[in-house]
Amino acid sequence: MWTAADISGNDDRECARCVPRWRDAMSDVPADRVRIEGLRLWCVVGVNPWERVAEQEVEVDVTLHTDLRVAAGSDDIGDAVDYGTVAEAIAGHVAASRFHLLEALAEGVAEVCLEDSRVSRVDVRIRKPGALGPGVSPSVEITRCKQA
Repeated sequence: MWTAADISGNDDRECARCVPRWRDAMSDVPADRVRIEGLRLWCVVGVNPWERVAEQEVEVDVTLHTDLRVAAGSDDIGDAVDYGTVAEAIAGHVAASRFHLLEALAEGVAEVCLEDSRVSRVDVRIRKPGALGPGVSPSVEITRCKQA
């Protein structure tokens, strides 16, 4: 029986509901990923009164887990997860948000990413540069899967 650690080598970030029940071989397991890193966006986020009125910079990284074989074979953007479209959707969501917590912002970003039917799982990391002083960036990281 395959475990999350056997497949990804990253068992501390896997969740049981994200790992399908493996039957025969790992060849059916798409280990493909599309990454968008360093997306710098501005939004209202925070619990302090001044944070509720002034936009702050956040940095967003996402890893979209998908099967890239069809797109690789066709070389057609219609068969691919279009990272430009995903980045625009993330930017729109973040700009319109007014969350108190980075956790809630990350959850919303994950939902946006999972709207593409080809994305089975997403890892989201959001940093808030300088929030704890110069050069210090608190962050949250979540992993979400498409509900079966």
